[in-house]
Amino acid sequence: VSDASGCSMIALLHTGAAKFPQHFLPRVRQAACPLLPAALLRGYGSVVSRKLASHGFGASMAAMSSFPPQRYHYFLVLDFEATCDKPQIHPQEIIEFPILKLNGRTMEIESTFHMYVQPVVHPQLTPFCTELTGIIQGMVDGQPSLQQVLERVDEWMAKEGLLDPSVKSIFVTCGDWDLKVMLPGQCQYLGLPVADYFKQWINLKKAYSFAMGSWPKNGLLDMNKGLNLQHIGRPHSGIDDCKNIANIMKTLAHRGFIFKQTSKPF
Repeated sequence: VSDASGCSMIALLHTGAAKFPQHFLPRVRQAACPLLPAALLRGYGSVVSRKLASHGFGASMAAMSSFPPQRYHYFLVLDFEATCDKPQIHPQEIIEFPILKLNGRTMEIESTFHMYVQPVVHPQLTPFCTELTGIIQGMVDGQPSLQQVLERVDEWMAKEGLLDPSVKSIFVTCGDWDLKVMLPGQCQYLGLPVADYFKQWINLKKAYSFAMGSWPKNGLLDMNKGLNLQHIGRPHSGIDDCKNIANIMKTLAHRGFIFKQTSKPF
């Protein structure tokens, strides 16, 4: 570092930035401080961060610092598909049960739960239901009952650490129907308990309207259009709808939106 202008230090850091562990960088900056103007060091700090990220160092830190922290450690994105017809059949029964575990710091998908469910009251799917959801009879025949699927959801929640009282998580749905109407209604019909973690959620339509100032009348299609996002997969596929919800949430988070519970306590 014989060059008083600091050029030798800049050249050294520039060529070797990717080799520096991140925890060494503050020491490097301290060594360079007497030689370099403060403005130059600040600018170089961002260059080093970009170089580290390009080589896989500090990538998660870069993702976390790109938008405000959320109130929850995890968002559990859920979107049921159910038996249906015109006119509507009663009772409706859940036939697709998908959940995406979304990291609240990075807004990336970390884990997936996805099962099809055997309907018992109306075991035969209607042509309308298959056309709407893309779910054919063979996809539900022989599948677990709702009670069995709920037991597996609980096992998955435990395995993912989501039942730990210190971990804050909340479900996210496109509307209130899934957890206000569909699940509690079918559980009541079948005499099944509803787990407490299903009793609070975020309605993405409400969150979007708070963030964007307009109500998405056509749900996911309007939200994707409003955010200039490409729709993922097939509309009314439960797992594809979950992916769209996650993508919309990530986009809103990067714009600085903080998600809050929208449901009223049971």
